[in-house]
Amino acid sequence: MKLSDEEGRAVRAAMAGEVRLLDPAVRASPEAVTELLDPEFTEFGASGRRYDRASVLAVTSAVDDESDPDQGLAMDLSGVLLAPDLVHLTYVTVRDGRLFRRSSLWRRTDGRWRMYFHQGTPAGPVGAAGE
Repeated sequence: MKLSDEEGRAVRAAMAGEVRLLDPAVRASPEAVTELLDPEFTEFGASGRRYDRASVLAVTSAVDDESDPDQGLAMDLSGVLLAPDLVHLTYVTVRDGRLFRRSSLWRRTDGRWRMYFHQGTPAGPVGAAGE
């Protein structure tokens, strides 16, 4: 399906934000993470834990993602515009030899795209059947 120019811009903006949030240098900066997360942000982590914006800021600034070179790599990143100011992204990441399916909602408010919701779901070891 071919996206309109407006749809394409929205999806690309959300993808750019998602990729920035995967960057260890960005994750280490509370200011940069704050800029990318919606004030009403919620995450259901791959661990099953629920996070809000404040708890994500505490966790991301304390974690050294540089120890896993694949951590910041989003594979099969795709997106769709659900509404004029709402984009849904899906992709896969690898951490410690395990796959995680990821889903994010990006919301545009005041002309800025910010992550509104994120979910990470464990999908088994790399190379598992069905991948």
